[in-house]
Amino acid sequence: MTFDASRIADPRYVSEGRLGAHSDHRWFRDAGEADAGASGYEQSLNGRWKIHYANNAGATIPGFEAVDTDVSGWDDIPVPAHIQLHGYDRPQYVNVQYPWDGREQIEPGEVPERFNPVASYVKTFTLDRPLEVGERLSVTFHGVESAIALWLNGRYIGYATDSFTPSEFDLTDALQDGENRLAAQVFKWTAASWIEDQDFYRFSGIFRDVTLYRRPAAHVEDVHVRTVLDDDFAGAEIIVATQLAGDGSVSVRLEGVGSLEDRGDGVFGIRIDAPRLWSPEDPALYNLMIEVTDAAGSVVEVIPQRVGIRRFAIENGVLTLNGVRVVFNGVNRHEFGLNGRVVGREQTDADLRALKQVGVNAVRTSHYPNSSAFYELADTYGLMVIDEMNLESHGLWDRIRELDRPVDESVPGDKPEWLPALQDRAASMFHRDRNHPSIVIWSLGNESFGGTNLRDVADWFRGVDDRPVHYEGVHWDPRYPETTDITSQMYTTAANVEAYLAENRDKPFILCEYAHAMGNSFGAVDEYVELAYREPLFQGGFIWDFADQAIELTDRYGETFLGYGGDCGESPHDGDFCGNGIFFADHSPTPKLQEVAYLYQGMRIRIGATSFEVDNRLLTTSTSAYRCVVTLAREGVVLREEVIETDVAAQTTGEVALPFGAPDGPGEYTVDVTFRLPAATSWGPEGHRVAGEQTVWTVDGPPAVITRAPAPELIRGTHNIGVRGDGFSTLFSTLYGGMASYRFGQSVDGGRELLASMPKPNFWHAPTANERGWGGPFEDGQWLLASRYARVQNSMTSTRVRQDDESVTVSYRYELPTQPATAVEVDYRVDGAGRVEVTQTLQLVDGLPDLPEFGMLLAVDADFHRLRVYGEGPEESYIDRRGGARLDVYERDVRTELTPYLRPQEAGSRTGVRWAEITDRRGAGIRVDSAGGMEFSALPWTPFEIENAEHHTELPPIHRTVLRPALMRRGVGGDDSWGARTLPEYRLPRSGELVFRFSFQGI
Repeated sequence: MTFDASRIADPRYVSEGRLGAHSDHRWFRDAGEADAGASGYEQSLNGRWKIHYANNAGATIPGFEAVDTDVSGWDDIPVPAHIQLHGYDRPQYVNVQYPWDGREQIEPGEVPERFNPVASYVKTFTLDRPLEVGERLSVTFHGVESAIALWLNGRYIGYATDSFTPSEFDLTDALQDGENRLAAQVFKWTAASWIEDQDFYRFSGIFRDVTLYRRPAAHVEDVHVRTVLDDDFAGAEIIVATQLAGDGSVSVRLEGVGSLEDRGDGVFGIRIDAPRLWSPEDPALYNLMIEVTDAAGSVVEVIPQRVGIRRFAIENGVLTLNGVRVVFNGVNRHEFGLNGRVVGREQTDADLRALKQVGVNAVRTSHYPNSSAFYELADTYGLMVIDEMNLESHGLWDRIRELDRPVDESVPGDKPEWLPALQDRAASMFHRDRNHPSIVIWSLGNESFGGTNLRDVADWFRGVDDRPVHYEGVHWDPRYPETTDITSQMYTTAANVEAYLAENRDKPFILCEYAHAMGNSFGAVDEYVELAYREPLFQGGFIWDFADQAIELTDRYGETFLGYGGDCGESPHDGDFCGNGIFFADHSPTPKLQEVAYLYQGMRIRIGATSFEVDNRLLTTSTSAYRCVVTLAREGVVLREEVIETDVAAQTTGEVALPFGAPDGPGEYTVDVTFRLPAATSWGPEGHRVAGEQTVWTVDGPPAVITRAPAPELIRGTHNIGVRGDGFSTLFSTLYGGMASYRFGQSVDGGRELLASMPKPNFWHAPTANERGWGGPFEDGQWLLASRYARVQNSMTSTRVRQDDESVTVSYRYELPTQPATAVEVDYRVDGAGRVEVTQTLQLVDGLPDLPEFGMLLAVDADFHRLRVYGEGPEESYIDRRGGARLDVYERDVRTELTPYLRPQEAGSRTGVRWAEITDRRGAGIRVDSAGGMEFSALPWTPFEIENAEHHTELPPIHRTVLRPALMRRGVGGDDSWGARTLPEYRLPRSGELVFRFSFQGI
C-alpha cells in the first residue's frame, strides 16, 4: 500500500488504513492508575516536531518519510499547533467565501494546485517500555486539518480526512526496537475542504493532541452505555455493551449499587430504583467500572465510565428532559482561543464554568465535534449539547440561494460521491461521543442546503440512537422535511417565529442561531426569551456566538492588537465578522454578558410595593435551594439588607412578602431581590448571583428649600457675551456661535478652564457593527455632517440673550446641513451658582433619516478621567439592552470606558443616568445631571476619532475627555448583523420636536 497524493481531490477518498471509530473511553492498567488519571497505556507525542513547509504538493520533499532522510536542518514546531500561527502560510478569516474563491478556477471536489500548503512533519519516539506479548500499538491524531497521510519507519500506514474527529492508525507491524520515526504529511485543502466551509479562520496542521495507545491482549475496543427510564421515572435500567478484542472476560460494576448482570455477547445490565436523574441543575453522574481479565485470569484493563441517567425526547410534540419541557438558553461555541483552535482542557473548563455562571444551559458545537474534554466537562457541569457533524458548504449553497443556480448543484445534495464522507463523519462523531449524557441532539451540520444524502444520514442516526436529529437546512430546501425532527431556523425575528408557529405546529421549533452578537449588539433579545416561555413549541435558541475569533498581532509600532479578517494580508476575507462573541477573544466577558445573565436566569422576578412574585422557570429546583437577599439602597448607599426564606417550586409561580416597606424620607430608592448560591459549587463561588431583579421606589415629600445664589453678572462685549458669578465665569462667542469658556473656582483669573472645546449638538456616534451591516452610515450620513458642520448663521446678530432675576440665558440656532434642511436651538441658562442648564430643541422634518442619537458633545481636559456616575450599570447599557443593568453609583476610569470590541465603534454608554461626575485626581471637575434621566458616556475620544480607527491601537493619543449626555441613542439591535435594524420602539422619533435638557456645573 502506497500513498497517492493525487487522490486528495477525490471526495470518495475518505480514509485508508484508519482504525474504526470507537467510544472515547480511557483504559488503565489498574484502579490506582484510574484514580490518578494517568494511564500506563498512553504516551503523549505532544511537543516539538520537525516540519518542512511547502506551498503545494509539488514543492514537498520526495521520500521525506524515509528513515535516512536528514531532517536536522528542518524547523521545529510545537504540536498541537496551527502552522499559520508559527510563521508558515498565513491565517485567513472567511465566512461564506471559499478561501480560494477567485484565485483558482476549480469545481467542487477539486483542490487548488498553485497554492495548497503542505506541512511535512517528522517525530521520533521510543516507547517508555517494550510491547508485551499480544499488545498492539496505535497512534491517534485527535484533530488534523484537513487531511493527514502517515508513515512509520518509512512504511506507509494510512490516510484520513475529517479535521475534527480522531484519526487512529495501528503502528504495531511497522514498529521497531528502540527509536521509531513517525512521518506525517498534512494537507490544508482536499476535496473534503468543500464541506468544511465554516465561518472561521482557515488553518492547517496538527491542532489537537497526538497520543500513542497500547492495547493489551484482551482489550475492550468499544463501550456503549444506554439508560432506559420507567415511564414514571421511578426506576431505570443501565445497559452496557462492550466489544472485547482478544481472549479474556469482562465484568462491570456500578459504584454504590453492585455488579451488572452479564446478559451475553458483551452486554451487561442492572436496574436502579429511584435513580438520581441527570439535568443541567443536578448533573448527577454514576461511576461505572469495567474490568477486563486476560485468558490467564489477570486484570489487564480497568475502564472508568461515568453514566448519566436521563431521558431526552420529543413527547407530546415538545422537547422534554425527564418529562419536563425544556427551553434552550443556549450558546453556539466555536472551539477557539488566542491559539486558534488549539484549546486545552483547562481553557475549556474555564469556558464552561463561565457559561454556567450566566445561566447558559445548552451549547451547540458549531459546526464540528469538539474535543472529548468538552463533553466530559459538559457532563460534569450540566450543559445540554447539540453535537454537530463537521459539515458546511455555505459557499456552494450561496450559488443556489443568491445566483439562482439549480438545486442539483448543491453539495453534498443528492450526489452519491459525497455520501461516504457524510456517513464517515456521522459514524466517527456518534461512536466517539454517544456515551455522554450531555448530548441530547445530533446535528447533521450547518448551512449545506438539503438533499438525499443528509436525509439518509439522519435516518442512520435514528437507526442507532434514540436522540432527536437536527438540521436547519430543511428551512431552505424543504424537499425532505423528514431529515430533521426539529424545525430549526436562524436569525428569524421573534415576531416571525410567533407568526410561523401560528400556522405550523407539527414539530418543536428552535433557533439554532440567533441574537448575532457582533460588536456592540445583543439588543431586544428579551423578545425571544419571553416568547420561549409563552409559546410551547418555541423552545429557545443558541446565541451566535461564544467568543470573538481573533488573532494577537503586532503593528508596525510594536503595539499588540487583536486582528481580524485582512489583518494578516489575506484575501479574500470577511473583515471583523468574526467578532460575534459574548466573550472577548481572550475569553474575558464583554458587557453583553450582563444582559445574557439577566435573560437566561432561571427565575423571573416582579417586585411590587409589599411583595415580589417569582416565576420559577427551572426544571427541578425550588427557590429554597438559593439564598434570597433583599436590599434597599439610596444612591449607592445600602440602607437595609435582609436574607429571607423562599420556597417556590420549579415550574410554578409564587408570591413572597418583602421584609420592609418604603422608607419615610423623600427620595429615590432601589430595591433589589437576588438569589445567590448558598455554598460554592463546581462552577460558581458562594454568593454568586443566579437571578435578580430591581425596582425603583420614589417617595414624595415637601419640596426642598433651595437657597439661590445672587443673579450672575452679564457682560456684553462686541464679540463675546460674559456671564460671571461668585467662583465662576463663562464666555459665549457671538463670532463663532457657541459657548467658548467655562471657568470654575476661586482665582484671580476667574478659575480653572473646564471646557477643552466648544460644546456642539451631536447626532452621531461611531457606527456599530450592526449599523454598518444594514447600511446605517449610508442612510444616516447627513447626521454626521450635522454633528461636525452645523453653523450659526450671522451669529453676531442672531445670538439671543435674556436676563431675569436669577439667571442669564444665551441662545443659538444651528442650521444643519441636512436634506431637507432643519435646525436645532440650544439655550444655555446660567444661574448665579455657575450651574448651566442646557436645552436642545430639534425640529424634525419629514424625509429625514433616523437619528443615531440626540445629545451634545462636551469636551474637557484629559486630566478629568475619574468617572463617578449614578445610573444603570455596572456595564454599558443601551435602550434595548438594559434589563440586566442596575441603578447604582459606579466608579470608572474614562481611559478604559471604550469597550474593546474588535473594531472600535459606539460603546461605553449608560442608560438611566441621573448624574455623573468627571474629576481629576484631586476631586475637581464637572458634574452633569438630568432630572428626567439621560444616556451618558465619557470617553477619551470623539465619535469621529473612534469611527476612523479600524483597531484600538489606531486611536490617537488621549488629549481630552469627551462627555456625551444624550436624550437617547439608537438601540444597538441584535437580530442579525447584515440587515436587521434596531426595532422601531428603540429608535428616536422621525417627526415632531425633540427636547433634551441637562445641566452641568463645576465641582
